[in-house]
Amino acid sequence: MMDLFDHAMKERIAWEAPLAARIRPRTLEEFVGQEEVVGEGRLLRRAIEADKLFSSIILWGPPGTGKTTLAMIIANTTQSHFETISAVLAGKPELRKVIEAAQERRKLYQKKTILFVDEVHRWNKAQQDALLPHVENGTITLIGATTENPYFEVIGALVSRSRIFQLHPLQDENVRKLILNAISDRERGYGKRNVEINNAALEHLMRVAGGDARNALNALELAVETTQAGSEGLIHIDLDVAQESIQRRAVLYDKDGDAHYDTISAFIKSIRGSDPDAALYWLAKMLYAGESPRFILRRLLILASEDIGLADPMGLVVASAAMQSFEFVGLPEGVYPIVEATLYLATAPKSNSAGAYFKAYKLIEEEGILPVPKHLQDSNRDAEALGHGEGYIYPHEHPEHHIGQQYLPAELLGTYFYRPSDQGYENQVQERLEQWRRAQKEALGIDEKIDLPDLSEDQIVDIKRHHRRDIG
Repeated sequence: MMDLFDHAMKERIAWEAPLAARIRPRTLEEFVGQEEVVGEGRLLRRAIEADKLFSSIILWGPPGTGKTTLAMIIANTTQSHFETISAVLAGKPELRKVIEAAQERRKLYQKKTILFVDEVHRWNKAQQDALLPHVENGTITLIGATTENPYFEVIGALVSRSRIFQLHPLQDENVRKLILNAISDRERGYGKRNVEINNAALEHLMRVAGGDARNALNALELAVETTQAGSEGLIHIDLDVAQESIQRRAVLYDKDGDAHYDTISAFIKSIRGSDPDAALYWLAKMLYAGESPRFILRRLLILASEDIGLADPMGLVVASAAMQSFEFVGLPEGVYPIVEATLYLATAPKSNSAGAYFKAYKLIEEEGILPVPKHLQDSNRDAEALGHGEGYIYPHEHPEHHIGQQYLPAELLGTYFYRPSDQGYENQVQERLEQWRRAQKEALGIDEKIDLPDLSEDQIVDIKRHHRRDIG
């Protein structure tokens, strides 16, 4: 009789668990997202399906991206004994018990033990060291889960004996699928109740969740459980309910629509126009609305070259460092390098002289390609037979490491694509370049100066379109 009571209690506890726990995928087929880690044919997927976890692994990623779920899927499929402990609650005594049991199990039954340590970065060095020899000798196969960079927060010896798998925030479509699955699932979700969510509410939950499945499912659960059913028993989740459930106001922002393009345009134009306050406002709007930080960082990288360039060469360095820093840190703290790059670029001197490239591209497009002058050709292959490289003068053997020799085809001598600005560092470039061009004109007897006009924005956009077609 007690068994029946125990079974009933277990079922009740399972049903009373939060929606995110009830709906947790049990198999790889149910798992959503992280295709680069567990997609068809991927190494970890093959290891799980074959029940041959080749080594200890560390799952690294933000909350709600599937680290614990993957561990539970392994627990459901492996023939090994599976143990779970939390680094927040367990210390050396608990670990010692697990290891002693694993040693006994291996000795008596030749059965492996897989140990899942949640938030493994919470263990100090001594606690991690205590695990190391048992991982090394195969008593324990470790699955560690961490939200922190394991290369910094997990001891090097443990990292070197583990395979690191990085999980990323879920794509919006992944979150959408999880929400809809939870509404329709009759066994563990709300499929037995009449729940309806409109598109605006779904889009809001999906976007504001920030790639965190648990965040989205918790908000859905709160929305369903606190919404009064209508006369026909319908629980209708609209935008107001969704906003209240996830405690964020909706912002008009469609990632594939006008709001997306208009806002990033306002952001870039504000930085180009040296208005850091406006730039911060549009940045805040995009991040609040759930825009991808990586998309914003890519645009900052482009802007650093297109609108600042050599006026401040550090602009590209700062933008590149911001992108790299974000990959290490992630949200929410990863917003700081994005903000730093935004402010630096907005307050830097501006130059669009890198657009000189498009003048050269347009000239080639219109007039065709001219051959490389013989003295500039590669002398390593055909110097003796064809005279390639003959007559080339090595600049470093001359004063100031410069000699006024020909570098353009003869037909283009005196053609100047690049016109330095007088801003920032580029002002120094302008002075040097004028001196070098003057020396070259005197040495080569160049009388005519062909200073190509600047291209309009529409012309550059058109060339970029051709450029994407030709070399993209």
